[in-house]
Amino acid sequence: MRSGFVSLIGRPNAGKSTLLNLLVGTKLAIVSDKPQTTRNRIVGVKNIQGDQPGQIVFVDTPGIHRPLHRLNVRMVDLAIDTIRYVDLLVVVLDASENIGSGDRYLLGLFDKASIPVILVLNKIDLISKKRLLPIMDWYQQQREFNAIIPISSKTGDGVTDFVSSVVSVLPDGDPLYAEDYLTDQPDSVFVGEVIREKLLRYTRAELPFSTAVVVDRFEEPDDTKIIRLYCSILVERSSQKAIVIGRQGSLIKKIGTEARQELEKFFATRIFLDLRVSVRSGWREDERILDQLGVNPRS
Repeated sequence: MRSGFVSLIGRPNAGKSTLLNLLVGTKLAIVSDKPQTTRNRIVGVKNIQGDQPGQIVFVDTPGIHRPLHRLNVRMVDLAIDTIRYVDLLVVVLDASENIGSGDRYLLGLFDKASIPVILVLNKIDLISKKRLLPIMDWYQQQREFNAIIPISSKTGDGVTDFVSSVVSVLPDGDPLYAEDYLTDQPDSVFVGEVIREKLLRYTRAELPFSTAVVVDRFEEPDDTKIIRLYCSILVERSSQKAIVIGRQGSLIKKIGTEARQELEKFFATRIFLDLRVSVRSGWREDERILDQLGVNPRS
């Protein structure tokens, strides 16, 4: 039996969250086409049966990027901080993008890492094998990896080989969690993330980066079997508030309807969702709000 913690680290939009959801077989992390979608550490547990049994505790992390606000500083710190306690680093890169300074910077962060490192080249469904081979060769020349594995988190190609490689590197040990344990993510955090995912879907420009969702109240179901959720969408300017609300409330109604439908499927019960939009100028620099959102490397 092998078990251990495995950090998924990479640049924004490398496909880490899509990979986590595929690995655990359910949606734990929200996904979108916007960079910096993941803001918190998300744990997902995968149990492996068969000839090489194991338990892998995957830790999805925010993308490594140049931080412009206190929020982003915390996000990057949170990702890098996982090196302190994991047994294996999995560096996830977008193979369909040209190799650039960001990739070199990312590799440099782990030059002195004392734990094993596996490199995953994701999104191979978007490139030809002829183009992939030189990329693999280039990374092999940069440093020694325990393995370099091409995968597609969209189609599942290569993921079985990836899981086998991860288990083979982990230390011997008993399971770290019960067999039915899936994640340490609180329900209230998941609720806020689902709402934010719908918000990301319908907003553009600066709005995806300058919005957040705070769950003000989470009321467990009573005799009516209804979960009552009271949430605030934070924006930084009044003009952004008007955009999120939409003409005659059309956009916030769409966001609320789609979020409520997904949450009802997840919790298998009826949901009452109250959404408000609140202007909080400079919230991305507000330590108290960032603590409330759970963006804290030491938490």
